[in-house]
Amino acid sequence: MLKVSVDVNPTEDPGKVQAAVEKMFGEITLRIVKEKEKSRFAGESEGRKALIRFHDLLRREQILDAARGVLLKGIQDNTIRFYLNKQVAYVGHISFSQSIGESPLGPIRVEIESDDPKAVIDWLTPKTV
Repeated sequence: MLKVSVDVNPTEDPGKVQAAVEKMFGEITLRIVKEKEKSRFAGESEGRKALIRFHDLLRREQILDAARGVLLKGIQDNTIRFYLNKQVAYVGHISFSQSIGESPLGPIRVEIESDDPKAVIDWLTPKTV
């Protein structure tokens, strides 16, 4: 299962934030969640179909080795957790980010739950060497 969450800051256009997520993961259904003075988009999708666009982008960007390292470091139990730069995603590219501090508007938070996270990583980012 793919889970995505991204903050929508008051200065941001919600449509552009949604577009950034869709450029990474396709037609994922996002819902708006209001929290105090902020809001965020959250969405979930099942199966490999949800990861096809991300799979293809990793190849187009030619970053399989770097992405593999990030994904492997992000494994906790049956979950792969990583972060993407929201602004870079909006223009259709992948840039991995830290959870806080690196991206001024906040990152796209991604979790992939699987019985075999290593197999998911092998499919997304096979060894190239």
